[in-house]
Amino acid sequence: MKILVINCGSSSLKYQLIDSESEAVLAKGLCERIGIDGRLVYQPAGGEKEMVEAAMPTHTEAIRMVLDYLVNEKTGILKSLDEVDAIGHRVLHGGAKLTSSVLIDDAAIAVIDECCDLGPLHNPANLMGIRACMELMPGKPNVAVFDTAFHQTMPPKAYMYGIPYEYYEKYQIRKYGFHGTSHSFVSKEAIKFLGLDKDNSKVIVAHLGNGSSISAVENGKCVDTSMGLTPLEGLVMGTRSGDLDPAVLEYIARKEGKDIFELLTMLNKKSGVMGVSGVSSDFRDLDEASKAGNERATLALDMFSYRVAKYIGSYVAAMNGVDAIAFTAGIGENDAAMREKICSYLGYLGITIDPEANSKRGSNQVISTPDSRVTVAVIPTNEELAIARETVELVK
Repeated sequence: MKILVINCGSSSLKYQLIDSESEAVLAKGLCERIGIDGRLVYQPAGGEKEMVEAAMPTHTEAIRMVLDYLVNEKTGILKSLDEVDAIGHRVLHGGAKLTSSVLIDDAAIAVIDECCDLGPLHNPANLMGIRACMELMPGKPNVAVFDTAFHQTMPPKAYMYGIPYEYYEKYQIRKYGFHGTSHSFVSKEAIKFLGLDKDNSKVIVAHLGNGSSISAVENGKCVDTSMGLTPLEGLVMGTRSGDLDPAVLEYIARKEGKDIFELLTMLNKKSGVMGVSGVSSDFRDLDEASKAGNERATLALDMFSYRVAKYIGSYVAAMNGVDAIAFTAGIGENDAAMREKICSYLGYLGITIDPEANSKRGSNQVISTPDSRVTVAVIPTNEELAIARETVELVK
């Protein structure tokens, strides 16, 4: 089967066409600046990357351009759109009602729409992509794969907040967790790669990027994760604050005269390592600045590694042990120094990092020494492939 995977942001759209049998990427690219001026990037497998500026007032025009490029006579890899068997969509929030991937129908669309309050930046854009595909390819099955789904096996003691219970009953305010597609894919890959028993395993996944989250996966199921009702909870991230005393907001509001919307913008877009360092949300920039003697950049990196190590330690306690720790995503896969810095806190687990193995990139790799009591690995994530697999399971 040929599966078109769509990942819509508010003004962008990433896509891949995947052959489900070989799991090869046949073509990929993105649309940027949707609703502004528009730019499409298209790259067929083994071919040159093409880029074109074109008006994309909405996601419908963007997806139409993607489809046109997939079937164009010169570099298209399809003879017709009939060759596309199904479309898999990354959707941020399914709330408490949609706890696994679903074939999209009117009922599913209604629930995704209900969850726009929980995912105001992502769910509306996800719906735009879904509706555009349904309009442009009528009759083709569409599947929603939720960022929140993998974490819905958490027990109440992990997902409930210590606030009046009525707010859970009235509004379903609880921890949902995000990056679930990545955590699901990487935990499964780690179990397979390391030869663990899925039904008797304890794995911690560290998805570290501009947005970062940690999950505790026991016997193949998530039992806790660091992000919460929104992606703001948990680790210090690129521009997000992560955990903090809620009274900080009232204090700043009173001192600075800011309203709740200004405060949330600050916590989501102006905080994290960028807010602390004053340099950048890009860890490569922070590393350069730190090496040049910038103390605030060093502090930001120290805070990040410390917070990651604390969460890992808390999840070792939550599962009463751990067999493996898997690093993934942009920082987790590519920043050897950060991995080593985080693992320097984990000596009590009997972990020693192999510098040579830790320097390698691009594939599944054990980076701990053979005598380490806990195995540490780098497992590259592949959310698009995970979405394609989920889509095939529902439509085959």
